[in-house]
Amino acid sequence: MNTIDLSGKRALVTGGSQGIGSEICRELAVCGADVFIHYNKNKEKAEKLAAEIKKEFGVKTWIGGADIASSKEVDELFLRMDKTMEGIDILVNNAGTESVIHILDLPEEEWDRVMDVNLKGPFLCSQHAGRRMEKTGGGVIINISSIHDVVPRKGLAHYCSAKAGLKMLSKCLSLELVDKNIRVVSVAPGAIETEMNRKEIAEFGVEKFKEWIPAGKVGHVSDIAKSVAFLASDMASYIHGADLYIDGAYMNNTIPYDPRPIRK
Repeated sequence: MNTIDLSGKRALVTGGSQGIGSEICRELAVCGADVFIHYNKNKEKAEKLAAEIKKEFGVKTWIGGADIASSKEVDELFLRMDKTMEGIDILVNNAGTESVIHILDLPEEEWDRVMDVNLKGPFLCSQHAGRRMEKTGGGVIINISSIHDVVPRKGLAHYCSAKAGLKMLSKCLSLELVDKNIRVVSVAPGAIETEMNRKEIAEFGVEKFKEWIPAGKVGHVSDIAKSVAFLASDMASYIHGADLYIDGAYMNNTIPYDPRPIRK
Protein backbone atom coordinates (compact mmCIF):
# COMPACT_ATOMS: atom_id res chain seq x y z
CA MET A 1 0.00 0.00 0.00
CA ASN A 2 1.29 3.48 -0.87
CA THR A 3 1.87 5.74 2.12
CA ILE A 4 2.56 9.45 2.24
CA ASP A 5 6.22 10.12 2.93
CA LEU A 6 7.31 13.68 3.73
CA SER A 7 10.52 12.70 5.49
CA GLY A 8 13.11 15.47 5.35
CA LYS A 9 10.58 18.06 4.17
CA ARG A 10 10.30 21.39 5.98
CA ALA A 11 6.82 22.84 6.33
CA LEU A 12 5.52 26.21 7.47
CA VAL A 13 1.85 26.27 8.51
CA THR A 14 0.34 29.70 9.12
CA GLY A 15 -2.31 29.78 11.81
CA GLY A 16 -0.93 26.44 12.91
CA SER A 17 -1.52 26.71 16.64
CA GLN A 18 -5.21 25.74 16.63
CA GLY A 19 -8.17 24.40 14.67
CA ILE A 20 -7.57 23.05 11.19
CA GLY A 21 -4.02 24.43 11.27
CA SER A 22 -2.97 22.40 14.30
CA GLU A 23 -4.32 19.20 12.75
CA ILE A 24 -2.42 19.96 9.53
CA CYS A 25 0.77 20.36 11.59
CA ARG A 26 0.15 16.99 13.23
CA GLU A 27 -0.59 15.21 9.96
CA LEU A 28 2.49 16.59 8.22
CA ALA A 29 4.54 15.45 11.21
CA VAL A 30 2.92 11.99 11.07
CA CYS A 31 4.23 11.78 7.51
CA GLY A 32 7.74 12.75 8.62
CA ALA A 33 7.91 16.49 7.91
CA ASP A 34 9.61 18.97 10.22
CA VAL A 35 7.11 21.71 11.09
CA PHE A 36 7.33 25.44 11.76
CA ILE A 37 4.14 26.48 13.56
CA HIS A 38 3.10 30.07 12.96
CA TYR A 39 0.79 31.84 15.38
CA ASN A 40 -0.53 35.37 15.70
CA LYS A 41 -1.36 35.84 19.38
CA ASN A 42 -1.58 32.33 20.81
CA LYS A 43 2.05 31.59 21.65
CA GLU A 44 1.12 29.25 24.49
CA LYS A 45 -0.89 26.95 22.23
CA ALA A 46 1.87 26.96 19.62
CA GLU A 47 4.49 26.02 22.22
CA LYS A 48 2.32 23.21 23.58
CA LEU A 49 1.59 21.83 20.12
CA ALA A 50 5.25 21.99 19.10
CA ALA A 51 6.28 20.05 22.20
CA GLU A 52 3.58 17.42 21.67
CA ILE A 53 4.47 16.89 18.01
CA LYS A 54 8.18 16.66 18.72
CA LYS A 55 7.63 14.11 21.50
CA GLU A 56 5.05 12.03 19.66
CA PHE A 57 6.52 11.92 16.16
CA GLY A 58 10.21 12.68 16.68
CA VAL A 59 10.37 15.46 14.09
CA LYS A 60 11.83 18.93 14.50
CA THR A 61 9.44 21.72 15.42
CA TRP A 62 9.72 25.49 15.72
CA ILE A 63 7.28 28.30 16.42
CA GLY A 64 7.09 31.91 15.30
CA GLY A 65 4.62 34.73 15.83
CA ALA A 66 3.57 37.32 13.25
CA ASP A 67 0.64 39.28 11.93
CA ILE A 68 0.64 37.95 8.38
CA ALA A 69 -1.19 41.05 7.20
CA SER A 70 1.98 43.03 7.97
CA SER A 71 4.75 42.81 5.37
CA LYS A 72 7.31 43.80 8.02
CA GLU A 73 6.26 40.99 10.37
CA VAL A 74 6.15 38.46 7.53
CA ASP A 75 9.69 39.52 6.55
CA GLU A 76 10.82 38.91 10.13
CA LEU A 77 8.99 35.57 10.31
CA PHE A 78 10.78 34.22 7.25
CA LEU A 79 14.17 35.52 8.43
CA ARG A 80 13.57 33.67 11.70
CA MET A 81 12.60 30.59 9.74
CA ASP A 82 15.80 30.85 7.67
CA LYS A 83 17.85 30.68 10.86
CA THR A 84 15.96 27.74 12.34
CA MET A 85 14.42 25.61 9.60
CA GLU A 86 17.07 26.67 7.05
CA GLY A 87 14.74 26.40 4.07
CA ILE A 88 11.17 25.56 3.15
CA ASP A 89 9.63 22.81 1.04
CA ILE A 90 5.95 23.15 1.98
CA LEU A 91 3.94 26.27 2.74
CA VAL A 92 0.38 25.94 4.00
CA ASN A 93 -1.42 29.30 4.01
CA ASN A 94 -4.02 28.41 6.59
CA ALA A 95 -4.36 31.53 8.76
CA GLY A 96 -7.68 33.28 8.30
CA THR A 97 -10.34 35.39 9.97
CA GLU A 98 -13.96 36.36 9.51
CA SER A 99 -16.76 38.43 11.01
CA VAL A 100 -20.48 38.56 10.31
CA ILE A 101 -21.69 42.05 9.39
CA HIS A 102 -24.44 43.23 7.04
CA ILE A 103 -22.94 44.65 3.86
CA LEU A 104 -24.51 48.08 4.48
CA ASP A 105 -23.03 48.23 7.97
CA LEU A 106 -19.59 46.86 7.09
CA PRO A 107 -16.88 49.37 8.10
CA GLU A 108 -14.06 49.98 5.67
CA GLU A 109 -11.48 49.05 8.30
CA GLU A 110 -13.15 45.66 8.88
CA TRP A 111 -13.24 45.01 5.12
CA ASP A 112 -9.50 45.80 5.05
CA ARG A 113 -8.70 43.62 8.09
CA VAL A 114 -10.45 40.52 6.73
CA MET A 115 -9.09 41.09 3.23
CA ASP A 116 -5.54 41.59 4.53
CA VAL A 117 -5.42 38.44 6.65
CA ASN A 118 -7.19 36.15 4.15
CA LEU A 119 -5.66 37.42 0.91
CA LYS A 120 -2.70 39.73 1.42
CA GLY A 121 -1.19 37.40 4.01
CA PRO A 122 -1.09 34.37 1.67
CA PHE A 123 0.31 36.62 -1.08
CA LEU A 124 3.15 37.83 1.13
CA CYS A 125 3.94 34.36 2.49
CA SER A 126 3.77 32.77 -0.96
CA GLN A 127 6.12 35.38 -2.35
CA HIS A 128 8.68 34.74 0.40
CA ALA A 129 8.33 30.95 0.17
CA GLY A 130 8.43 30.99 -3.63
CA ARG A 131 11.70 32.91 -3.70
CA ARG A 132 13.27 30.37 -1.38
CA MET A 133 11.81 27.34 -3.17
CA GLU A 134 13.06 28.70 -6.49
CA LYS A 135 16.63 28.61 -5.17
CA THR A 136 16.37 25.08 -3.75
CA GLY A 137 14.67 23.33 -6.67
CA GLY A 138 10.97 23.56 -5.92
CA GLY A 139 8.26 23.03 -3.37
CA VAL A 140 4.53 23.06 -2.71
CA ILE A 141 2.22 25.91 -1.69
CA ILE A 142 -1.23 24.95 -0.40
CA ASN A 143 -3.79 27.68 0.20
CA ILE A 144 -6.67 26.93 2.56
CA SER A 145 -9.70 28.58 1.02
CA SER A 146 -13.39 27.84 1.64
CA ILE A 147 -16.49 26.71 -0.22
CA HIS A 148 -17.40 30.37 0.11
CA ASP A 149 -14.87 31.22 -2.58
CA VAL A 150 -17.77 30.37 -4.90
CA VAL A 151 -20.82 30.18 -2.59
CA PRO A 152 -21.98 33.62 -1.40
CA ARG A 153 -23.27 34.09 2.11
CA LYS A 154 -25.06 36.96 3.82
CA GLY A 155 -22.94 38.94 6.25
CA LEU A 156 -19.70 37.62 4.82
CA ALA A 157 -19.15 39.76 1.72
CA HIS A 158 -15.61 40.64 2.83
CA TYR A 159 -14.72 37.03 3.72
CA CYS A 160 -16.24 35.53 0.55
CA SER A 161 -14.53 38.15 -1.61
CA ALA A 162 -11.16 37.45 0.03
CA LYS A 163 -11.52 33.69 -0.44
CA ALA A 164 -12.57 34.16 -4.07
CA GLY A 165 -9.43 36.23 -4.51
CA LEU A 166 -7.36 33.52 -2.83
CA LYS A 167 -8.72 30.94 -5.28
CA MET A 168 -7.57 33.06 -8.23
CA LEU A 169 -4.26 33.90 -6.53
CA SER A 170 -3.63 30.15 -6.27
CA LYS A 171 -4.18 29.71 -9.99
CA CYS A 172 -1.97 32.69 -10.89
CA LEU A 173 0.79 31.47 -8.56
CA SER A 174 0.54 28.02 -10.11
CA LEU A 175 0.86 29.39 -13.61
CA GLU A 176 3.82 31.62 -12.78
CA LEU A 177 5.72 29.16 -10.60
CA VAL A 178 5.25 25.85 -12.41
CA ASP A 179 8.49 26.33 -14.36
CA LYS A 180 10.30 26.67 -11.02
CA ASN A 181 9.04 23.21 -10.00
CA ILE A 182 6.71 24.82 -7.46
CA ARG A 183 3.21 23.38 -7.28
CA VAL A 184 0.33 25.50 -5.99
CA VAL A 185 -3.13 24.21 -5.09
CA SER A 186 -6.07 25.33 -2.97
CA VAL A 187 -8.11 23.33 -0.50
CA ALA A 188 -11.63 24.57 0.22
CA PRO A 189 -13.31 23.17 3.34
CA GLY A 190 -17.03 23.20 3.96
CA ALA A 191 -18.53 22.88 7.43
CA ILE A 192 -15.67 21.56 9.59
CA GLU A 193 -15.98 21.30 13.35
CA THR A 194 -13.11 22.91 15.27
CA GLU A 195 -12.60 23.96 18.86
CA MET A 196 -13.47 27.51 17.81
CA ASN A 197 -16.80 26.83 16.09
CA ARG A 198 -18.02 23.81 18.07
CA LYS A 199 -20.29 25.99 20.21
CA GLU A 200 -21.72 27.79 17.17
CA ILE A 201 -22.45 24.50 15.41
CA ALA A 202 -24.17 23.21 18.56
CA GLU A 203 -26.29 26.38 18.77
CA PHE A 204 -27.27 26.04 15.09
CA GLY A 205 -28.09 22.41 15.73
CA VAL A 206 -25.87 19.50 14.71
CA GLU A 207 -28.89 17.61 13.38
CA LYS A 208 -29.66 20.51 11.03
CA PHE A 209 -26.16 20.35 9.60
CA LYS A 210 -26.51 16.60 9.12
CA GLU A 211 -29.69 17.27 7.16
CA TRP A 212 -28.17 20.10 5.11
CA ILE A 213 -24.97 18.24 4.19
CA PRO A 214 -25.62 15.38 1.74
CA ALA A 215 -22.89 13.26 3.34
CA GLY A 216 -24.93 13.43 6.55
CA LYS A 217 -22.26 14.78 8.87
CA VAL A 218 -20.10 17.77 9.73
CA GLY A 219 -16.50 17.37 8.63
CA HIS A 220 -13.56 16.73 10.93
CA VAL A 221 -10.27 18.63 10.91
CA SER A 222 -8.52 15.39 9.91
CA ASP A 223 -10.50 15.39 6.65
CA ILE A 224 -8.65 18.54 5.68
CA ALA A 225 -5.28 17.63 7.16
CA LYS A 226 -5.00 14.27 5.41
CA SER A 227 -5.82 15.88 2.07
CA VAL A 228 -3.19 18.56 2.65
CA ALA A 229 -0.56 15.91 3.42
CA PHE A 230 -1.42 14.08 0.20
CA LEU A 231 -1.23 17.28 -1.87
CA ALA A 232 2.12 18.13 -0.28
CA SER A 233 3.57 14.76 -1.29
CA ASP A 234 5.06 13.41 -4.50
CA MET A 235 1.90 11.33 -4.90
CA ALA A 236 0.26 14.57 -6.09
CA SER A 237 3.13 15.64 -8.33
CA TYR A 238 0.93 16.25 -11.39
CA ILE A 239 -1.67 18.33 -9.54
CA HIS A 240 -1.16 22.01 -10.36
CA GLY A 241 -3.56 24.92 -9.86
CA ALA A 242 -6.41 22.68 -8.74
CA ASP A 243 -9.12 23.51 -6.20
CA LEU A 244 -10.10 20.63 -3.90
CA TYR A 245 -13.49 21.08 -2.23
CA ILE A 246 -13.86 19.04 0.94
CA ASP A 247 -17.43 19.51 2.08
CA GLY A 248 -19.46 16.30 1.98
CA ALA A 249 -21.17 17.66 -1.19
CA TYR A 250 -22.47 20.59 0.85
CA MET A 251 -21.90 23.22 -1.83
CA ASN A 252 -23.65 21.06 -4.42
CA ASN A 253 -26.80 21.14 -2.34
CA THR A 254 -29.04 24.20 -2.11
CA ILE A 255 -28.05 25.59 1.27
CA PRO A 256 -31.44 26.00 2.98
CA TYR A 257 -30.36 28.27 5.82
CA ASP A 258 -28.77 31.66 6.18
CA PRO A 259 -28.84 32.87 9.79
CA ARG A 260 -27.10 36.09 8.92
CA PRO A 261 -27.56 39.61 10.30
CA ILE A 262 -30.69 41.66 9.90
CA ARG A 263 -30.22 45.19 8.58
CA LYS A 264 -30.03 47.60 11.49
